[in-house]
Amino acid sequence: MEGAASHDAGGGGSATIGISPIETALTLRAVFRLALRQSEGQIGSIMKMLEIDLPVPDHTKLSRRACGLSVCQPARMGTGELHLIVDSTGLKLRGAGEWLSEKHRTIKRRAWRKLHVGIDADTGEIVTFDLTDKDVDGASHVPALLDKLPQAAASFMGDGAYEREATFDAVLDRNPFARFIVPPCKGAVPGPTATIAPSQRDLHIHAIDARGRINWQKTWLCRNFCL
Repeated sequence: MEGAASHDAGGGGSATIGISPIETALTLRAVFRLALRQSEGQIGSIMKMLEIDLPVPDHTKLSRRACGLSVCQPARMGTGELHLIVDSTGLKLRGAGEWLSEKHRTIKRRAWRKLHVGIDADTGEIVTFDLTDKDVDGASHVPALLDKLPQAAASFMGDGAYEREATFDAVLDRNPFARFIVPPCKGAVPGPTATIAPSQRDLHIHAIDARGRINWQKTWLCRNFCL
């Protein structure tokens, strides 16, 4: 079978299952939102219909092998400039015994992680991502996300949490001509060189003061995607 084989020791002996069946089962599970046992049954039904005499990975193998499976990130589908939208969100980890805690309303300390995601604004495709501890700030993790990109972003968009000088510098270090489209915080004031050499942030502040935050958003989005 395609892929390097691996030996999975079970209660009744050992079986050799290649990487491809594991990847196929986990892909079907993700597409159809199946549980591990349902994925096992679906793969078995497909092989039976196609009259393929191959071992079917059971749900325990799928669970074990998924942890160490190396997923190849596909190449970006879009062409041309990359307009990057970045955000982060918290994820609650659920494990064994979680349903008992909910059923009996017992207090249990929650475990959280933070997912950082970068999306291609043209295609909606996730082009960079990372999972960190909950204490990692989204803005401070921008350089790590940018390092995973296949090309430097032509523009960077995010909410006010990313309005930091370090984030701005990280974007421009990879592309000096990148547009940094992040709303300044309320009450923000222009920098000391705003009158003679305004930065992108200074231009955003002036535009918001003159036309309002909503009109600023419409103007910069139109500039970014209508050129």
